[in-house]
Amino acid sequence: MPDYQAPLRDLRFVMDEMLDYPGHYARLPNGDDASPDVVAAILEEGGRFAREVLLPLNQSGDREGCLLEGGEVKAPRGFKAAYAQYVEGGWPSLSAEPEHGGQGLPASLGMALSEMICASNLAWGMYPGLSHGAADALRHHGSDEQRATYLTKLVEGVWTGTMCLTEPHCGTDLGLIKTRAVPTDDSAYTISGTKIFISAGEHDLAENIVHLVLAKLPDAPEGSRGISLFVVPKYLPDVDGNPGERNGVSCGSLEHKMGIHGNATCVMNFDGAKGFLIGPPNKGLACMFTMMNVARIGVGIQGLGLMEASFQNSLAYARDRLQMRALSGPKAADKPADPIIVHPDVRRMLLTQKALAEGGRMLVMYTAQLVDVTEHGEDAAERERAETLLGLLTPIVKAFLTELGFEATNEGVQVFGGHGFIQEWGMEQFVRDARITRLYEGTTGIQALDLLGRKVLMSQGETLKVFTKEIHKFCQAQADNAELKEFVEPLAKLNAEWGELTMSVGMKAMEDREEVGAASVDYLLYSGYVTLAYLWARAAGTAQQALASGESESAFYRAKQDTARFYFQRLLPRTRGHAQMIRAGGASLMAMSAEDFGLGFEI
Repeated sequence: MPDYQAPLRDLRFVMDEMLDYPGHYARLPNGDDASPDVVAAILEEGGRFAREVLLPLNQSGDREGCLLEGGEVKAPRGFKAAYAQYVEGGWPSLSAEPEHGGQGLPASLGMALSEMICASNLAWGMYPGLSHGAADALRHHGSDEQRATYLTKLVEGVWTGTMCLTEPHCGTDLGLIKTRAVPTDDSAYTISGTKIFISAGEHDLAENIVHLVLAKLPDAPEGSRGISLFVVPKYLPDVDGNPGERNGVSCGSLEHKMGIHGNATCVMNFDGAKGFLIGPPNKGLACMFTMMNVARIGVGIQGLGLMEASFQNSLAYARDRLQMRALSGPKAADKPADPIIVHPDVRRMLLTQKALAEGGRMLVMYTAQLVDVTEHGEDAAERERAETLLGLLTPIVKAFLTELGFEATNEGVQVFGGHGFIQEWGMEQFVRDARITRLYEGTTGIQALDLLGRKVLMSQGETLKVFTKEIHKFCQAQADNAELKEFVEPLAKLNAEWGELTMSVGMKAMEDREEVGAASVDYLLYSGYVTLAYLWARAAGTAQQALASGESESAFYRAKQDTARFYFQRLLPRTRGHAQMIRAGGASLMAMSAEDFGLGFEI
């Protein structure tokens, strides 16, 4: 069975040393209780819960899967008991508002916990995962009555939430949805339609499930302008707020999937179900985006968690597995062969996972600070800046970290060789589980269009400039630091090129809008690698300061610098290929007719 230890030392490095989380929390009105001792205790207990409670259920849940009987879904054995422990420990309420039963701690603390859950048992983590987004949507857009009825239950964790968007004939293009909402005499609506790919749509972990459903009113405008959002509970709350009459919503079937077998991915049928409008009519998509943005960052964290799990297990195996001798001579002369960690190519795979996981953690916790400021920052200018940066980085967190997560888990299988292909070692499950993260909550292609089209070009590059100016200031501040020259100089050049590439695509798009789609994925990946380069350069600087001050953990800080050097020398050059493909434009993509794709065989 795979093992997992929460990377608490690395978290402390990122949070306390690199990003100054103690100072960050001190500036937040809800950060008073997030003292270093409290934060350390929460992270340590979260790591223990992940390793001792969730990890042992990961492989068994994958093998067992979910069972649908008579419209009711049973999660794998142990999942329900683990969820009860999760609720009893107060984990669902960690970052929620006190007026709704939450503990009021900063959202970033919950995001650090999410990594541990995703690394130890991704399928289980999806049951409570969407509840946070559902709670956010209700908090921002629900009526006082809706918040009183549903929000506290979601915060406590006794009810869970979903978001129901996708339908059999439409995924990303939500303007095509067919689910209908018809007004009734009691200020409610009758919801009818079918939704697919609904994670945790039906299960036995919680006493009620609160579905947030996109549907169209009878007089709705065409397209996405005519979408409304409704809350549709599995059980209608009674006068005391407890689950009452069963609503007209049921699970029609479970999807048979490549991975995340322990989570119920459902086809949900709404057969005249009773629903209640959230927010104004025909403004449902805007309301749902509150939930979707939270979920997108959450999926990026899933990619990070799987990277970390893959790296930890690859490293343990590489230290233990004996194969051949090092090319430079025996390194373990007392053994029949050397451990494979001595071989350069194995080190390449391990360092790739290490650099991506640790860099991904920096990106998540940097973004988490922005979430804290947007929610609770007291300075209006700081909130505006944080919202701008968060809008820019959300598609990068979601798409880039999930692309890297799939790469890292594949490298993990490769480190194990043939054993990686065998189920009992658990590495192949990481790959299967990682694959969905590149698809749900918006594919990599959709995130790329959001980044380049909506966030960057529609703002005429102003959104990007907020971030590139920050990088520029860092490079200027470190320009005379000889020990950081190997990081700062290439970062400064890429930062300038980022703006040039953006302008180039923008100019081409004025002539042909297809140029945006042609460049978008390479643009997102380029952006991701430069973003991680900025964070790795900062990490190298933090490590340099620690070594200069005589910190006792010199090996830890030297390893940080070595990993930063590997990232800059062996991973960052990938930007050259992406830049070249961005500049190539869309001509070769669009030249061939659709009919000519199949020449040479019959369809």
